[in-house]
Amino acid sequence: MYRQKQQRSMTLTMAVVAVLVPLAAACGSEKAGGERTGSGSVGADRQVTGVRWSIDSVTVDGTTHQAPGEARVRIDAGGEAAGSTGCNTFSARADVDGERVRLSDAAFTERACDKTPPEFEKSLGRVLTAGPLTADAESGRLTLTTSAGDTVRLSRSDDAPLYGTEWTVTTPGGKGEARLTFDQEKGTLSGRLPCNRVNAEATVRDGHITLGAPATTRMMCEGSLMDAEKRMLRFLEGRLDYRIDHETLTLTSEDGTVVRAAADG
Repeated sequence: MYRQKQQRSMTLTMAVVAVLVPLAAACGSEKAGGERTGSGSVGADRQVTGVRWSIDSVTVDGTTHQAPGEARVRIDAGGEAAGSTGCNTFSARADVDGERVRLSDAAFTERACDKTPPEFEKSLGRVLTAGPLTADAESGRLTLTTSAGDTVRLSRSDDAPLYGTEWTVTTPGGKGEARLTFDQEKGTLSGRLPCNRVNAEATVRDGHITLGAPATTRMMCEGSLMDAEKRMLRFLEGRLDYRIDHETLTLTSEDGTVVRAAADG
């Protein structure tokens, strides 16, 4: 039974990773005020890379299975991607030769979840491992179709919201980890720095975040963590410009220092 479950999980996950195909070269971004800009010659309505896609449904032999709300794929222009089936998370690199998908370096979790219908996962695996997929991206939607006519349908997801999202700082690098959350109702920033927890008043307006003096707990950690924490506290003083591009939050201080964070979940 264990070997059967493991084999099913690996087949499914490799199938889901097949969605992660860099099918277009253009990439868009969204300013804090909602203005969307694009790069390259492909119109914004036909972009595939640089888009946070929700997996909407899979259709096999005329039967459509709706995807869990959490099923998603994020593709970057370099061919690396990550996402979730609504149960397992995954990452992979995929290359395209014409309409043919080449997968490599797939990494995935293996677990069973009640909220992810097995019919959906089984059908998704069947479609995405059936062979070359034809991609049709237009007006914020993406359809992947097998030679037999089975399909996976996806739609562009909204950018992660500033409020309520737990943002994990990814750059600058260094020892330790910082996590930040903005609360709209309370008007605050809270979270954890490399050593201590932090809270501050936060006023968000017109693409800017104005922070009050941060208050922290009083724990002492090893020197490298404390140094990283002091740098972060200095960064959080005063006004920051902010920009959200899908699942990446970019904060820029008045002196030009940049900190980036990724949306968790």
